[in-house]
Amino acid sequence: MTGTLAPTQPLTAADRCDRCGAQAYVRVLLNSGGELLFCAHHMREHDDEIRKIAAEIQDETSRLQETPATSPDEER
Repeated sequence: MTGTLAPTQPLTAADRCDRCGAQAYVRVLLNSGGELLFCAHHMREHDDEIRKIAAEIQDETSRLQETPATSPDEER
């Protein structure tokens, strides 16, 4: 993360990637005041350029590694 501007809410399944419409796991607050949402794939693809214009990056891609509550007990 590159700084703290304002508290951000956790991303939900309703938050969609601005590039492809998949579930967003990254919120980018821009230096210009705007906001972009990205799936993990598109964040990785554009990471270097995004970091040049980002004031803050909320990265929740670690959630992709979590075991869903609906998984069998032996997977949890």
